[in-house]
Amino acid sequence: MDLGAWGVDAGYWDVSGHWHEPPSATLDAVATAVGATEGEGPPPGPPLWFVRAGTVEYLQGPADLVLEDGSTLRATDALPPDLAPGYHRLVPLDGGPVTRLIVTPGRCHLPHDLRTWGWAVQLYAARSTTSWGIGDLGDLRRLGAWARTQDAGILAVSPLHAPGPAGAPEPSPYYPSSRRFRNPLHLRIEDVPGASSLVVDLDALAKEGRGLNDDRRIDRAKVWQLKRAALEAIFAASADTRPVDRHRDEQRPDLLAWATYCAIADEHGNDWRDWPGELRHPTGPAVTAYADAHPAAIRFHAWVQRAIDRQLAAASEPVPLLQDLAVGFDPGGADAWSFQDTLALDMRVGAPPDEFNADGQDWGLPPFVPWKLREAAYEPFIETVRSAFAHSGGLRIDHVMGLFRLFWVPPGSGPASGTYVRYPAGELLDILALESYRAGAFVVGEDLGTVEDSVRAELHERQVLSYRLLWFEPGPPATWPGQG
Repeated sequence: MDLGAWGVDAGYWDVSGHWHEPPSATLDAVATAVGATEGEGPPPGPPLWFVRAGTVEYLQGPADLVLEDGSTLRATDALPPDLAPGYHRLVPLDGGPVTRLIVTPGRCHLPHDLRTWGWAVQLYAARSTTSWGIGDLGDLRRLGAWARTQDAGILAVSPLHAPGPAGAPEPSPYYPSSRRFRNPLHLRIEDVPGASSLVVDLDALAKEGRGLNDDRRIDRAKVWQLKRAALEAIFAASADTRPVDRHRDEQRPDLLAWATYCAIADEHGNDWRDWPGELRHPTGPAVTAYADAHPAAIRFHAWVQRAIDRQLAAASEPVPLLQDLAVGFDPGGADAWSFQDTLALDMRVGAPPDEFNADGQDWGLPPFVPWKLREAAYEPFIETVRSAFAHSGGLRIDHVMGLFRLFWVPPGSGPASGTYVRYPAGELLDILALESYRAGAFVVGEDLGTVEDSVRAELHERQVLSYRLLWFEPGPPATWPGQG
């Protein structure tokens, strides 16, 4: 079997220039996880066509172009050269297959002569006297306003990804339940619409919350207990208990899926793999029935995310934010539940041994199966990066090499026995460039560790900035290259 056709590497060069070949048991496990079968390779998936904006591309025959805004253009011989970047559909007039047409600038947004400085903010630790035991988006806005007076041009923020809603929240922002939604622990309760009318109810909660600032350790479980009680009280004052309407324009399908996950998690725990069998797939009829039976719970969790989005927008006003996209998510969390059909849930992502981690690393994160991600027309990736760019001046991508290849580790084998699986980097970078362009936000790729030379060259071409640490560099920052 040609595992290379499925993206599986037979070995790799380490940072010291030594070649490593994984055990045959690893290759067999990875082959099973990617669904490799005898033959030429994975199925081709749906028709996708990536086009650079401004180029002339000829057609095989006349077709209708259904643009993202719903309008339609007739194309006879070629695509219009001024076709706007975006996600369109090409519908051949001869009845051929409909193609998803992704028009991309090809290179990420990068302001001319970008040169600035700013603070790196671990938001959970950036608490003030008005915080409820953890730094919040009100603190971030205040910090941004002060940073602006110091001529700072950016605030680099720790990942704001959402943990599961049940029990004690996961402390690591790099092991989230979802990268598409944000952590309600960072809400400033007093700034939530409707909070001002509940002054009496909130006074005791606020006093207890601010008392948590006296402890050097952040008690996330207690913070969430207090903030959730406050949020539920505010929501109850204006609760909408109508049945969930999946066709409302303002109800995004991804937000509905997240809110549904949270409602089920409140009852059955955060790990969907432990739920009753009929609830373990988001498209199952039992999930639809559950959502219909619990409209207030669904609406509550969607309402919380809208409140976070408003506060994040306000926090980004004084100084642009450099947000942080973690490399993956909890295999038992919301994103894994939603995207399970595209994941290798029996594999884990990590890093091979190097001079800083002699045993290698196992991060416990499930990887996407490359061909299944493409079969899904990259929607999981699009949703993720689009969310990460929201209210951002820039985006730091953790372990950016993962757009090219990821180190898969079979559970129980240890990181030293892993191997690399390759991804369609060209198409992923085209999507990243499109979303960066739309957001008007630059991209920083965290490219530390085992990195192929060709990766850095391609990232440079795509206007993805490099990530440098002073401790690891031979000279001062003034000697570093402008783009990395």
